[in-house]
Amino acid sequence: MAKPSPTEYIRQVRSEMKKVTWPSRKETTTSTVAVFIMVTIAALFLFFADQVMSFVVKLILGLGM
Repeated sequence: MAKPSPTEYIRQVRSEMKKVTWPSRKETTTSTVAVFIMVTIAALFLFFADQVMSFVVKLILGLGM
């Protein structure tokens, strides 16, 4: 398959871009909020899991209470 010329390439890109369905502002905002919530939940879970594992390791090694 031959490489298209630069002008043909630009024409094809513009044609494909017209077919793209872009999300609305509301959809983008909703998705962004959902991502921030999930990241916060994951961070809290990992923090508490780390704290529990740290406590157990210290307890096993006799470094804790």
